[in-house]
Amino acid sequence: MLQILLIAFRNLLAHRRRTLLLGGAIAGVTALLIILMGVTNGMRATMLESATTLMSGHVNVGGFYKVTSGQSAAVVVNYPKLVELIRQEVPELDYVSQRGRGWAKIVSDTGSMQVGVGGIDVENEQGFRKVLQIRQGKLDDLREPGTILIFEEQAKKLEVRVGDALTLSAPTLRGTNNTLDVRVVAIAANVGMMSSFNTFVPSKSLQDLYQLKADTTGAIFLYLKDMQAIPAVQQRLREKLAAAHYTLMDNDPRAFWMKFDSVNREGWTGQKLDITNWEDEISFVQWVVKGLGFLTGFLTFVLLVIIAVGIMNTLWIAIRERTREVGTLRAIGMQRRRVLVMFLTEALMLSLSATLTGAALATAFCLGINSQRVRAPEVVQVMLLTENWFLKIEPSSVTFAVVLITVCAMVVSLIPSFLAARMKPVTAMHHIG
Repeated sequence: MLQILLIAFRNLLAHRRRTLLLGGAIAGVTALLIILMGVTNGMRATMLESATTLMSGHVNVGGFYKVTSGQSAAVVVNYPKLVELIRQEVPELDYVSQRGRGWAKIVSDTGSMQVGVGGIDVENEQGFRKVLQIRQGKLDDLREPGTILIFEEQAKKLEVRVGDALTLSAPTLRGTNNTLDVRVVAIAANVGMMSSFNTFVPSKSLQDLYQLKADTTGAIFLYLKDMQAIPAVQQRLREKLAAAHYTLMDNDPRAFWMKFDSVNREGWTGQKLDITNWEDEISFVQWVVKGLGFLTGFLTFVLLVIIAVGIMNTLWIAIRERTREVGTLRAIGMQRRRVLVMFLTEALMLSLSATLTGAALATAFCLGINSQRVRAPEVVQVMLLTENWFLKIEPSSVTFAVVLITVCAMVVSLIPSFLAARMKPVTAMHHIG
């Protein structure tokens, strides 16, 4: 076996130009595949972090309350009692927060826009400070009633700064419009499409806007110590809450605001709880990650076809150039199987060294981009859900790329290697050209 390795290695060195060209192509394809997977993984990680801060917990206990059968509101009444039950039944819980949910018209002196309004208690939002980058003002000032946090994109459209006044207008459960004057105390950096329709006010202010009682909220966000426990926690909550005589909605993996039409068509009144997870609540933006994953798969297929053709042609040329050498080796006793192994070894050495080089270059590139905090174009920021490029390199992704391309290179090498092994010694030795 050592002899075969030595022959394969010397042949690769003897044809340096061909080896470098094909090896460079394989390394480039490997690097591109890893970078694309880094973008996809980064988007998913950013989406998880942003979504579980701005719009959802890992698991959510929300619901709808209907005063009449045709009019619903996304609220949960008597939520402190519900929180107490959740703490007893979910030992996997890290922390819990309640979040008001609303949709209102926000008006400035120069413009207006429709936005989602979240009612929060800043001191209980542990993940908020990790995700939001405050450009102007202070997040702690959101503890004061009659204040609001908006994002840069919204501040630009409304032409406001910290300290300026805004007015929120929204319909109450009784069907009448109510308004609330608020003061901008913080402007946060954009976080993609999620910052275009989200604003935050103190919980008390949202309750005043909708004229709700103090024990009423929009949803209870559960943050778990281990996200792998999400399905089990969801199922257990459904069972325990049903046993505690709460009425539950059927499982519907959509964001809460997409359920209003179906809920309003149902002929019931009172409270129904809805248990969802973070993927349900951001299902409307999951197409971004799925689309990029499909694009990555398509480009991987195209690149693998190109590499396969290149490897096969290169081996055909190598075999043609070395026909007499193969004949000589066969004449002095080398078996067909060893000839086959020799050519496959060359393909393995070339593809493995090239893929490892490509993986190292891609990893260094991604780490460099992350460390420099390169700002993405505004159009791309919408999909990335962050203002800077974030390429997440996972060992499993790197291993997958290296193994996939190496195995594909070995597979396409089988045909020319097999034909080389079947050459008759006499015919091969008399070959000219």
